[in-house]
Amino acid sequence: MKYNSTEIRQKYLDFFKSKNHAIIPSAPVVPENDPTVLFNTAWMQPLVPYLLGEKHPSGTRLADSQKCIRTWDIEEVGDDSHLTFFEMLWNWSLWDYFKKESINYSWEFLTSSDWLALDPRKIAVTVFEGDDSAPRDEEAAKIWEEVGMPKERISFLDKNENWWAAGDTWPCWPDSEIFYWVGESEFPPEWSNVWNDEDNWMEIWNNVFMEYNRLPDWTLEKLPAQNVDTGMGLERITATLNWEKTVYNTDIFDYIIDEITKNIWVSYTDKSMRSIRIIADHARTATVMISDWVVPSNVDQGYVLRRLMRRAIREAHKLGYKGMFLSNIANVIIDKLGLAYPHMIDKKQEILKEIEAEEKQFGETLEKGLKEFEKLIKGFEIAFERTGKKIDTIAGVKAFKLYDTYGFPLEMTVELAEEKWLKVDKEGFEKAFKEHQEKSRTASAGKFKWGLADSSEETTALHSATHLMLEWLNQVLGWGISQKGSNITPERLRFDFNFDRKVTREELDQVEEFVNNAIANGFSTSIEEMPKDKAMEEGVRWAFWEKYPDVVKVYTMKGNDWTVYSRELCGWPHVEDSSKMGKFKIKKEEASSRGVRRIKAVLIKD
Repeated sequence: MKYNSTEIRQKYLDFFKSKNHAIIPSAPVVPENDPTVLFNTAWMQPLVPYLLGEKHPSGTRLADSQKCIRTWDIEEVGDDSHLTFFEMLWNWSLWDYFKKESINYSWEFLTSSDWLALDPRKIAVTVFEGDDSAPRDEEAAKIWEEVGMPKERISFLDKNENWWAAGDTWPCWPDSEIFYWVGESEFPPEWSNVWNDEDNWMEIWNNVFMEYNRLPDWTLEKLPAQNVDTGMGLERITATLNWEKTVYNTDIFDYIIDEITKNIWVSYTDKSMRSIRIIADHARTATVMISDWVVPSNVDQGYVLRRLMRRAIREAHKLGYKGMFLSNIANVIIDKLGLAYPHMIDKKQEILKEIEAEEKQFGETLEKGLKEFEKLIKGFEIAFERTGKKIDTIAGVKAFKLYDTYGFPLEMTVELAEEKWLKVDKEGFEKAFKEHQEKSRTASAGKFKWGLADSSEETTALHSATHLMLEWLNQVLGWGISQKGSNITPERLRFDFNFDRKVTREELDQVEEFVNNAIANGFSTSIEEMPKDKAMEEGVRWAFWEKYPDVVKVYTMKGNDWTVYSRELCGWPHVEDSSKMGKFKIKKEEASSRGVRRIKAVLIKD
């Protein structure tokens, strides 16, 4: 039986829908209000507020296919297993059912003839073995036996394998992982289990039981309400169930690889395999990122996007192709992934336009940059011939020139250098980069943080001011202005929005006047839940409609004279007494990236 990823995804969602789970949209790959990461790297992150007690509009049972991005091991992409974009199939119980139902659901989905119909003889599980601070999870083991798991297929493992913790004195919990037989024989030997034969068992699913809270003295107490969080990687399960060593041999990538070979006129062989896989992965990831409002830039999420695209273009150059091709690859990716994420179809032309612009911009300088790099290498060789002293490090200022003049991310220069058995002075590069920032005063310093730094009075006031500012930006600049990024600290707000020219001082003064009038007149903030379709019909403002469930939370800022100053989707704190906010002042307006402007503003108190 051949397993298709689209069918697996749909079966998963259909199964949990039959168990009274609400199917919610995937959150965008950029976390809305998590300043600690650039991207959603796991299925848990978008639901953290609801884990902490906030009521989810869709109820207590949820399921989804969540888009995730991980880039910390990007250099490994191209092998059999590493990807930058992947999908997590997950389901969640928020203060509803617990271990028994979760394990029973997992077993039914995997083994029932109505769903995946896997042979139970090829499945094994692990549970937490217990230690001095937490008990052995006999409950989970007993439930596994009750559903039909042979006792010899249940492995008890330690905290390194079957325990999750959010921090030293935070909620923590055991988990139970499910494994599938991938050994050479059709079925595992009777003696084989994960504990004594781990190389032949592939993890396919993880059931996390959110059960305990660790106190400052390191003792554990039961949480007042317990949650279940289970996750299954779509790419991994598809490859595993098809007995494929790599996900690149499944329907997830085969159509992308076919399109690449047609476009760059090269066959998929051992010699070209790694480069084609890198192009396939990076094109897929870039397409998803742009569909979720990321645009190429020199900082933060935009920098990662730019690096992926330029790395893909360079791999094509290595294979001898120097024309434009990425938008053609993105086109087929949108058609396939758009079946699961329809907003990609809706934004197809925007995505292709962004990819074409970046590819054209980089393509014009790539050849010149490569020639400049070769000049460096030639200089090293000449110096060695003259002096007999071998130079093994590219100076930081030289690496920065490749970045500043030819658009080479530092990582690309490092990769080029490694191919020549050279190193790069990264500290020197950073020094040159900082000097450039100070001179130009146009680059953003530090890591981009998406959301609120804290819930202090100052930050909350600036958050409310941001909502007011967005409303009047639309009034002044024309409807269609939406958020592209936001970072609010107690000292200032920073807000990115789509606009293709510099905003004049006169226009900024109009925005300031509106915000200050609203503050002076006084307003209150109310919250209501309503169907998403109704919110859209009533003109509630927000950019990322596709990420929200069918029922949404709407915040309304209404003046004391009943004037509605702002209506937006939101889930974060606002001021209760606007009279204490202070005077709103826009300090700077500048370019953030192509087609995106950035405003920095403050609230000045008397």
